[in-house]
Amino acid sequence: MTRESDTRQRIVDGARHLIYGRSYHDVGVAEICTRAGVRKGSFYHFFPSKQELSLAVIDEMRIGIDAGVLSPALAPDVAPMQRLARFVERLYDFQRQAAPAPGHLPGCPFGNLALELATSDEVIRQRLQSVFADIESRFASVLEEAVAAGEIDNIDIAATARAMLAYIEGVLLMAKTANDPELIRQLGHAVTGIRIHQGED
Repeated sequence: MTRESDTRQRIVDGARHLIYGRSYHDVGVAEICTRAGVRKGSFYHFFPSKQELSLAVIDEMRIGIDAGVLSPALAPDVAPMQRLARFVERLYDFQRQAAPAPGHLPGCPFGNLALELATSDEVIRQRLQSVFADIESRFASVLEEAVAAGEIDNIDIAATARAMLAYIEGVLLMAKTANDPELIRQLGHAVTGIRIHQGED
């Protein structure tokens, strides 16, 4: 990694830590620069705006969630529906480990930003939508395998995958509000029972 790329990465890492630990609007450029150990000139050299930095942060968090939760949980070494149960356990572990120093459960990084910015920043909304669409697609692939293997009956795969994601996001919101990761385990495994059939409203 070159010195320039290292500086850029420090800015992204600092912003990710601060924004995920608190909120987008609560974190300013000056604090991000202090956290990263850079001057404002360096910040604006890499990122013309806080929005541009936030897009980079979303991409970084996307990589982290994939490596820490999605890919290991949904790996095809177990039966399809077991992968979804394993996803809940990986999500539980990730949330406990991601809790910042004060001990507050951070919740879904993408859901947090969506709640805060989806109605005010169209560019960020679209990036977040692409993240959610990717997760839905990963769930849909597992469901396709589950149907083919006879684990579940024929269903509306796309709608079921979306319903599963919506349910998980709701569980994460409740766990964050209660500041209790155990809710992820207590409620999360019900995701494997969600079914949307063709023609259901």
